[in-house]
Amino acid sequence: MRLIIVAGPPSTGKTAVIRQIIRSMPESRFAYLKIDVVVATEDEELAAEFNIPTKKVYSGDLCPDHAGIMVMDDALTWAEEKNADYLIVESAGLCLRCTPYTTQALGIVVLSAVSGINSPVKMAPMIALADIAVVTRVDLVTQAEKEVFREKIKGISSEVEIVETNAIQGTGLRFLIRAITEGPEVTDSKSITLKGIPPLGVCTVCIGKRSIGWQNHFGVIRKLDGADYLFRGE
Repeated sequence: MRLIIVAGPPSTGKTAVIRQIIRSMPESRFAYLKIDVVVATEDEELAAEFNIPTKKVYSGDLCPDHAGIMVMDDALTWAEEKNADYLIVESAGLCLRCTPYTTQALGIVVLSAVSGINSPVKMAPMIALADIAVVTRVDLVTQAEKEVFREKIKGISSEVEIVETNAIQGTGLRFLIRAITEGPEVTDSKSITLKGIPPLGVCTVCIGKRSIGWQNHFGVIRKLDGADYLFRGE
């Protein structure tokens, strides 16, 4: 079985790209897991359209990327039980400082060409560890804007492969489909790890303290003046 992890900001076309992947590989058996925070319907839509096994997990108070990692081993076991050739995991795409990609997987980041030429820099962690960057809505920007967008991505990772598409129509995805079919296989799910190092900062806001002002908090804190983070103990 092969594991495909699809990340990217909300409303960039992640599910549209996944639809095109499934449509382009009718002989393959897919399973799909959606990680979201409060509401998600993509699992129901894909199950109805393609008759594939789907699941979703709501992270609630937990970071969605962290929730995805916590359930990943169970998800792989479930997909194997469904005899899937591919497990596609779609992240919520809300945390731009984390990356959900793992070893023994193909990491795909989906970006929108109309999000602004500087948007790749704002989501650098998602791009830095991805194998493929799929840029959607390229039919809505000029050639010059496409070139600048590509250079911004390459400035973050010179090794990431870039695929440009109108995801609704599925144009330009031949390389992506080939990369998926030739991607890494899951050989030992118990040895899968995150590709990147998760952020180490934990603060008292994370555990529910509502007071404003760094003086009222402990752990990793930030002041208005000064570029460095500070650790404040009790």
